[in-house]
Amino acid sequence: MSQYRSQALGAIVLCAASLVGLAIALYAYFTPLTGVTGTLGALAIILVSILLAVLALVLPALKGRGARNALRILILLELAGACFAGLLLHQWWFCVAMVVGLVGLIIDMMRPHHAHRTAHS
Repeated sequence: MSQYRSQALGAIVLCAASLVGLAIALYAYFTPLTGVTGTLGALAIILVSILLAVLALVLPALKGRGARNALRILILLELAGACFAGLLLHQWWFCVAMVVGLVGLIIDMMRPHHAHRTAHS
């Protein structure tokens, strides 16, 4: 595995989970008899999933420690809010996708910061 891919593994997992969550939210929004067809809540989790995917793509590009930590906190709050909204909408698989996204965020947080990587590379 290339060095960049191993460094961005958490962001890749987070982005993949966001895209899976987006697919689940789109299915719930457009498919009849899901109980949330055309509702504002389903539309909200569609938008949150798109935003999470974008933030996951921005996360590996940030170099400053403060900016990365601020973005991680924002992503964590978004994951928690999206999972709560999924629970209220009875979209259990969406909540599972958000938990997988949380695992991706944790993987990203466990990787060494930039200064440590360059000293040992």
